[in-house]
Amino acid sequence: MANHKSALKRARQSEQRRLRNRMRKTRMKGVIKAVQQAVSAHSPELAVAKLKEAISEIDKTAARGVIHKNKAARKISRLTRHVNRLTA
Repeated sequence: MANHKSALKRARQSEQRRLRNRMRKTRMKGVIKAVQQAVSAHSPELAVAKLKEAISEIDKTAARGVIHKNKAARKISRLTRHVNRLTA
């Protein structure tokens, strides 16, 4: 454990950021799962609506630096491909 005042503060900040990042990642995973469930239920209208929500959430997560921008692009691309196959 840290001993200096500045190191203690840094530890507190790191813990807060870790929890905040975990919350954002969990939220992102939840919306991704919602899109996948809509696709597996063969519901094109719902899948398109959930995809729009998921894209927004994934972009926000990447913009805040929780995940890499390329990972965000890859996830969005794969989800879009699944939804497009369903609607075609």
